[in-house]
Amino acid sequence: MFTGIIERIGAVAAIAEEGGSRCLSIVTGFCDLALGESVAVDGVCLTVARLAGANADFFVSPETIGRSTLGRLRQGAAVNLERSATLSTPLSGHLVQGHVDGRARLVRVDAAGDARRIELSVPATLRRYCVEKGSIALNGVSLTLNGVGEPREGGFAIAIMLIPHTWTHTNLQRCAVGDDLNIEVDVLAKYVESLCRPYPTPFGG
Repeated sequence: MFTGIIERIGAVAAIAEEGGSRCLSIVTGFCDLALGESVAVDGVCLTVARLAGANADFFVSPETIGRSTLGRLRQGAAVNLERSATLSTPLSGHLVQGHVDGRARLVRVDAAGDARRIELSVPATLRRYCVEKGSIALNGVSLTLNGVGEPREGGFAIAIMLIPHTWTHTNLQRCAVGDDLNIEVDVLAKYVESLCRPYPTPFGG
């Protein structure tokens, strides 16, 4: 479990293809990682499989490659990093599992003083989990939804304001229009939906 507060920006040092899987070697900047520890890499929960100084190796399965952007990473790419939360970790963001729901496409970036307002296109299947002023994670960053559009042509639009700290301390500043970002909706919304599904609505719907 994570909180969506990015601790460091790491760099992909090497990539090894292993059949339909990948091994990512990342310069993390963490000096005390342990084998088997969970680290969110661009919002994807991965396990430390090997350690070599400041480098940590992570195995990426075909499922993760198909669902996230990790299959498109190249050597030298900057990635957001967050170590897993503990019972004493401040919940400055929101509960983030590191289980990516899909990819959102960046469609617009506008300056708003030192802040940035971004718009993204999100798969329509995730619309029911998104509410204005609710939480969402993009590339592992806990963010607030400032606007949520209605579904059209297989997707819907969301708008997010990035404060200067978030812009300068995450890899979102390196994203260009047309890039895909990992998206994870609020898991609490999915639990509520699952618990309510067996019961009829008050209006018989």
